Order: sequence, then C-alpha cells, then structure tokens
Amino acid sequence: MNRFMVPLGFSLAAIVSVAIWWNLPLLGPFGETMKLGGYLVAGLIMLAILQASFIIERVWSLKKAAGRGSLPDFLNNVRKALHRGDVGNAIQLCGQQRGSAANVIRAGLERYQQVLADGAPKEKVVAETQAAIQEANGLEVPLLERNLIALSTIASIATMVGLLGTVIGMIRSFAALGHTGAVDASKLAIGISEALINTAGGLFVAISGIVAYNVFVTRVDNFNYMMDEASYEAVQLLSASSGEPK
Repeated sequence: MNRFMVPLGFSLAAIVSVAIWWNLPLLGPFGETMKLGGYLVAGLIMLAILQASFIIERVWSLKKAAGRGSLPDFLNNVRKALHRGDVGNAIQLCGQQRGSAANVIRAGLERYQQVLADGAPKEKVVAETQAAIQEANGLEVPLLERNLIALSTIASIATMVGLLGTVIGMIRSFAALGHTGAVDASKLAIGISEALINTAGGLFVAISGIVAYNVFVTRVDNFNYMMDEASYEAVQLLSASSGEPK
C-alpha cells in the first residue's frame, strides 16, 4: 500500500495547486498579480504544498522519536539503574519512554538478559549486546532521516522552476520590445511581472526548504549523538557488571 501513497500524494498536491492557481484572483489584487506569473506558479504552489507536508511529517516524527518526557532525564534514570545493576528496571523505563533511543537501549538490554540467562561467557554477552544495539540503531536512524532528501530536492527544484519562469518572462518582455513601431506596454509589463513573480516564488520555497532541512538535520544529528553516547555507556556498564540481571 505504501508504494501507492507517494504517487497519490503527488497527484493530490498537483490537483490542489492547480485549483489554487486557478482561483488566485479571488484573493484580490495580490492573487491577480500572482496569476500573472503563468502556469509555473501552479508548480511552485505544488512544491510549497509538498514541502509543508514534509515539514509537518518531520516535526511529528521527531517529536514521536523523542518519546515521552525529557530525553536527558530518561537517559540519566537508565544510567542510574544500570549503575545499580538493575537491568529489569532499565528495561521498564525504556518501555515507558517509547522513543527511538529507548527502543535502541531496550533491544540491547533484552539481548543482554537473554544471553546472560543462557550462561554464555562474558565476551559473548557483550558482543551480542552490541550487535543488538547496532541492529536496532540501524532500524531507527532511517526513520529519523526520512524525507530529508525530499526537502533538499524540493529546495533545489524550486530554484530551478523560479529561474525557468524568470527566463520565460524575460523572453516575453524582449519579444514585446522586438516589434517594430510602438512598444506594447501591456505585454512588456506581463513579461516582467511573470519573471519577477516566479523569481520571488522560487526563492521563497527554496529558502524555507533549506532552512527546514538544516534545522531537521541538526536535530537528527544531535539525536543520533545522544543515542550513540547512551548506547555506548550502557554497553560499558553492562560489560563491567558481573551480577545476574534483576
């Protein structure tokens, strides 16, 4: 079903953008001015809709990945539980937090309990714990980075679409100047308006997309750093522990 969601989303965005572009004059003078930008304005509106959808999805996903409550407080509580050798309590804390970092740590702790209960040597216990954490981390990171490439691509495409509209508008302006006799002022004005509107629209979508992309990349990098640090410390505490899991 997921393979049909992306084409469906693009189709809906295209339909909505064309409808918005067609009814721009209803917004008054500003809408009438925007419609002078030509058909490419509909394309810029579609890119803006897609970009807004991806931004909303990223905000929701990263909030969900952070889990319940304060992430630093959760990591500190897990650290305290592992210092006491209370692996069961640490797993319970991970189950309550339900974030990406909690899922990664929980996978390692559960594997630790399982291998230790089987009577495996300490080296194997640590190796299995690290492997479980790496596997869980490999599943969580793509979820954190999803749609970031799409945001970057939209920003690049918006710049190109705006530049294309600028070129088309300038071509129409020079065509109006190229006729013999009096200059057709109305065609010249339409060409210049088309060029400037597309330039402004393309820059607006591109700038907002680049800002959103950089903000999300920074948040994901910080989140990954916290997960890696917490996972490493958990492994070190578990490897130093010699008691049975509680």
